[in-house]
Amino acid sequence: SSAKVMYFSSVFPYVVLFIFLIRGLMLDGAMDGITYMFYPRLEIWGSVQVWRQAATQVFFALGLGYGSVIAYSSYNPVSNNCHRDALLVSGINFMTSVLASLVVFVVLGFRAKNIALHCVAENVGELNLMMSHGSNQHWWPWFNTTDPTSVSISDYRQWYSEYGAMVAPKITDCNLEEEMNKGVEGTGLAFIAFTEVMALFPASPFWSTLFFLMLLNLGLSTMFGTMQGILTPLMDNFSFLGRHRTLLTVCSCLLGFVIGLLFTQRSGNYFVTMFDDYSATLPLVIVVVFETISVAWVYGTDRFLDDIEAMLKWRPPVVYKYLWKYVCLLAMLSLLAASLLRMVFKGPTYTAWNQTKGSEMTLEYPDWALVMIILLIVFASLPVPVGYIHTMLRHHRAPGAPPQEGPGAEVHRELYTKCSSTDQLDPNSHQPLVEEDGVRSRAVFLPVGNEHYQLLSQQGEEEEEDTGV
Repeated sequence: SSAKVMYFSSVFPYVVLFIFLIRGLMLDGAMDGITYMFYPRLEIWGSVQVWRQAATQVFFALGLGYGSVIAYSSYNPVSNNCHRDALLVSGINFMTSVLASLVVFVVLGFRAKNIALHCVAENVGELNLMMSHGSNQHWWPWFNTTDPTSVSISDYRQWYSEYGAMVAPKITDCNLEEEMNKGVEGTGLAFIAFTEVMALFPASPFWSTLFFLMLLNLGLSTMFGTMQGILTPLMDNFSFLGRHRTLLTVCSCLLGFVIGLLFTQRSGNYFVTMFDDYSATLPLVIVVVFETISVAWVYGTDRFLDDIEAMLKWRPPVVYKYLWKYVCLLAMLSLLAASLLRMVFKGPTYTAWNQTKGSEMTLEYPDWALVMIILLIVFASLPVPVGYIHTMLRHHRAPGAPPQEGPGAEVHRELYTKCSSTDQLDPNSHQPLVEEDGVRSRAVFLPVGNEHYQLLSQQGEEEEEDTGV
C-alpha cells in the first residue's frame, strides 16, 4: 500500500543524508563549505528574489498552498492534536533543511577547494616558467615553485595579495570564496556538482547509486503528497470521481507524464526554470494569501480558536490570533506586491549560455513565453476564487440553508446532539463529501459551547449547508 511505501520513502533519505554527511566531513574543504554556509551576508537581505525563493522553499517543504497537508489532515480523527502535529512537522522540517544544507555545502566546499588547488598548481607552474626565463625579481614567491602541488592556498593568496598585480592577468588569485559563489544550483547541483564530487570518492559507483536512489525516492514520495492534494478534493466534491478513484489516479498521472515531456527536450531546462519561478512561486503566495484571509478574517480567528479548543480541550495562546490576522497576512501581501512590482518594472528574465562568449547571459523572455508565464500564474491561482464564487452561489441558492445568527440558528443547533469525547472516526475512511444529488453525505462537526464537537450525519435538506469544520 502507499502507506507502507511512505514509511520507507520518509526514512530512507535521512539514512542516506547522514551517511553522506559523515563521509563529507572527512573531505578536505568540508569546513570551508560549512563556514561559507553559516557566514551571514546582510547585503542580500534587501533582494526580493531572495525572500521569494525563501518563501517558496518554506511552502514546498511544509506543503503550504499545495493542498497536501489539508488532504492528509482530513483523514485524522476529531480529537487529533493538530497543534502538536504543526509544531512537530515544522521542527522536523527545520532540522531536515539544516541537515540537507550541511551535506550540500560540505560537498561544495570539497569541490571548491579542489578547483582552487588545481588553480594554484597551474599558476605556480606558470610562475616557475616565468622565473626560469627571467632575471631575479623582487616579486618572486618565497614558496617552492618547483613542486606546484605542495603550495597551499593560504600561502599563494598571501603572495598574490602583495604582488599579484605585477603579474596579472596571466596569474589569477584562485579565490576559494569565489569558487563557492560559482556553486551551481537547481538541477545542476545534483547532476553536475554532486556527480563531479562523487567521481573523486573511493568506490564512486556505490556512492553514485546511493545518491541517485535517494533522489528517485524523494521524487516519488513528493509526488505521493502532491497527488493526494489534487485527488482528495476532487473526489470529495465530485461523487462520480470518488467512485472511480483508480481511473482518476491513472489519468492524473498520465496527464502529468505528458506535461513532463516538455521538460525532457533540449530546451527543457528553460521550461523547468519558467515553471519553477512562475507557476510554483507566485501562485503559491497568492493561494496562501487567500487561505489566510479566509481563515483569519472571513471565518474569524476567534471561531477558529474555538474549534481548536473543542478538539484539543485546551485553548491555544492568543498570540496565534495576531500572527494569523496581521503578521502572516502582511508578510505575504508584502512579498506578493514586491514580486508583482519586480515582474512589471524589470520584466521576467532567464539565464542562458552564450556559446560564443563562453559565459551565461541574462535575457528577457520572448512574447510567447510571457503569455505562457501569465497563463501559468492565472491557471494556478484561478481555482481559489472560482471555488469561492461557486460556494457562495450554492449557499445563496440553497432553499433550506440554516441561518447563522438569531433564533433560527438556535433551533438549527438543537437538531444535533452531543457526542461523547471518546468518539473517534476511522482515520482510514475517507468518503466523498457530496452525493449525486449534491447533498453532503459525510458527518459534519459543529461546536456546541466550547467543550464538545457534534458528530451526526445531516438528515434533511434544511441541513444541507452548514458552518462545520
